[in-house]
Amino acid sequence: MPILHLILVAIVQGITEFLPISSSGHLILVPNLTGLDDQGLVIDVAVHVGTLGAVILYFRRDVARAAAGLLHIRNTSDPDARLALGLIVATIPVVIAGLILKVAGIDEALRSVAVVGWATLIFGLVLYWSDQRGGAHKTATDWSVRDAIAMGLWQVLALIPGTSRSGITITGARYLGYERTDAARLAMLMSIPTILASGVLIGLEVVSTMDGAAARDSAIAAVFAFIAALAALHFMMRLLRSVSFTPYVVYRMFLGVALLVYAYA
Repeated sequence: MPILHLILVAIVQGITEFLPISSSGHLILVPNLTGLDDQGLVIDVAVHVGTLGAVILYFRRDVARAAAGLLHIRNTSDPDARLALGLIVATIPVVIAGLILKVAGIDEALRSVAVVGWATLIFGLVLYWSDQRGGAHKTATDWSVRDAIAMGLWQVLALIPGTSRSGITITGARYLGYERTDAARLAMLMSIPTILASGVLIGLEVVSTMDGAAARDSAIAAVFAFIAALAALHFMMRLLRSVSFTPYVVYRMFLGVALLVYAYA
């Protein structure tokens, strides 16, 4: 694959994975809007590995806490154990739903510009509604198993390309009353087991087909995705200290309308 194509896909994935504007939707749009070949599953897995590394590094203290909590996960009075349990519970719904869609073959049917456009528009409005009406009486330390289940169910909607996994989990967190930075923090932490699960599922399909060239392309894509994702995380978490999610919603409105015009023209 040409180096510029690899870098483009990696940067798009890295920037959009954690901003609430949908990475999968943008990755589908790259070949549709540029005329470039679809990057394929191997590169999809590689860029997700890169973004996974970025979120683990950025939230390394929370990741260490969750890892420590796994050792005594039954002790629900311990905050680290509650965090670990919450991340596990929140991941189960999307894994089950993802497997169902994959077995039914529905996941490929959803990969269209029209679907991405509608999802970008509709769930952008839902994010705005939730962000404006949601309170700020909860922090990450208040995260309960019940809230983890609720956010996990919200996360299932991210299987629709254009929804945005981070966007829909932030939507759920704001609806539950979590303040903005902690809503984003929980959504980012939830991405770790989710990306791991999807990476293993897709990776098993492609590992046997990889050769030297594919391994080289994957390494390049992963590195650039890691750098872009780390920058995007830093930007969003700093921005949330002073502004709401409205700028992302405005972007989604323009993008959604443009995609629908393109799809139906």
